[in-house]
Amino acid sequence: MDWMEKRVRVKKGSVKSGKGVPAGLFLAGACLLCAGCAKKEGAQGHIADVPAGDDTPAWQRYAGEPVTFDWYINYSWYNSDWGGNVVSDKITEETGVSIHFITPSGNEGEKLDALIAADSLPDFITLGWWEPQVNQMIDDGKVYALNELADSYDAYFYQVSDDDVVNWYTKEDGNIYSYPNSFFTAKDIERYDNIGSNQTFLVRKDMYEAIGSPDMTTPEGFRTAVQKAYEMFPTVDGEPMIPVGAHVFNDQGNVSFDQYLMNFLAVPFEENGEICDRYTNEDYLTWLKMFRGLGEEGLLSDDIFIDQRTQMEEKMAKGRYFCMLYQYTDMMSQQKALYARHPERIYLAVDGPKNAAGDDPTLPINGINGWTVTLISKNCEHPERAIAFMDYMLSELGQLRISLGVEGETFDYVDGKPVVREEVRALLNTDRAAYDRMYGADDTYWMLQDNIMQLQWQQQPEEPVRQIMEWSYPYVVYNGQYDAFLPNGSREAYEEKKIERLWSETLPGLLLAESEEEFDRIFAGFLEKREAYGFQEVQAAKTELMKQAKEKMGID
Repeated sequence: MDWMEKRVRVKKGSVKSGKGVPAGLFLAGACLLCAGCAKKEGAQGHIADVPAGDDTPAWQRYAGEPVTFDWYINYSWYNSDWGGNVVSDKITEETGVSIHFITPSGNEGEKLDALIAADSLPDFITLGWWEPQVNQMIDDGKVYALNELADSYDAYFYQVSDDDVVNWYTKEDGNIYSYPNSFFTAKDIERYDNIGSNQTFLVRKDMYEAIGSPDMTTPEGFRTAVQKAYEMFPTVDGEPMIPVGAHVFNDQGNVSFDQYLMNFLAVPFEENGEICDRYTNEDYLTWLKMFRGLGEEGLLSDDIFIDQRTQMEEKMAKGRYFCMLYQYTDMMSQQKALYARHPERIYLAVDGPKNAAGDDPTLPINGINGWTVTLISKNCEHPERAIAFMDYMLSELGQLRISLGVEGETFDYVDGKPVVREEVRALLNTDRAAYDRMYGADDTYWMLQDNIMQLQWQQQPEEPVRQIMEWSYPYVVYNGQYDAFLPNGSREAYEEKKIERLWSETLPGLLLAESEEEFDRIFAGFLEKREAYGFQEVQAAKTELMKQAKEKMGID
């Protein structure tokens, strides 16, 4: 029995309300059989005509016609190739499409700006939804409207795209130009109880247990735990132990020491219908001063101020950090490597910083904006193939491919449920790079991944991963209404950029201040400059965006 036959066997009554995945997601594959229905209501309420005389999704019609697309990924760390692994070869077989990935070797923004200026954008472009180049490409007419491509070439887009997402990303001109990955809606949080946040507080298991598994939710407890861990474990395999780990410092600050810490402290985003100033929150400043105290004692390693992701991954793989406020998905490969070589060194998620009231953290997931967005350039010579390929990737079959792979090669059906083969799982858990080269599943090609759709195939995670994933379930909140994206080119956007850069210059100074008095002086200077840069205007603009977002999302 082939895949399509298996999928349409699923009954609507097989999913319980509030748990698992709605029947509609299971039945999405059945749309493959009826994609040629004469008409379907589009995202903006119009009626889109399916190309006459053909009742199949466009990707099926093109399967025997090879085409290669250039796909720009705006991340220098992305290094996967297309072709030679199970998933990409199968997708090429089913769609006729091959991909040539292009990534920046240096500064991402500079590379993309150069491509835009030279009018040499590749066929597909994937970048963070918040990047200013998104609106720039749209405003300059350099990318296609996806709905117009769908109307002309493949109305299947309206079946495989999410209605809420299409509505959210539709511009004032009635067109949608970009489509996100890894998105969640407020309804998803209400519907599922197994959605976790990436934001975690991690401790190295053996070190944490050796010092008595202390409470690290208070500034005093945190500081004492770090001191004890460093006293007991000053080195790791002859190299200095790094007491506190964090994400990279960049021109916006450091998410570990600003956004993540604020979320652990449940610092509110709004108060009385207005956007809050989270940076002046009393609990937040108390914890920043605690970290400053660690720095004064030499317990904030120089490494965390200068390391980039590659260096951090090397150190995580050795277990050189005692604790980290970190996005756990960025260290899963290292966690699995530790589990294979030194299982006692794996990292655990535990309760981390809390506010003075002891409130639970408020940990976000990606909102309806998602993580990245993908656009189709008007330089694309075959836009009809591009939209057909995007629709394939958004479909249930495409999501099955990029998440689990190919039946009989990477997974098998057991009692009607897909189960990843043992040798495939073993390689995934020990050598991610080799897994990508050989199999290419597990979202190696994440550019259009749909997390909610993929929940129906979610495998039982391995032990070192499961604990970290499940720890955050009770603390997840939806904050998508606060993802304020000030219009590119506006005065407020320019002011916000100046304020972000000011903060990025201020934060290291606060953490490295020699005394609390110096900390207070530096912070007061930051507030004064921030005010002069137009902070109140920015807050007012963000408040208005929040109100608009709530109205569009139907959130009170």
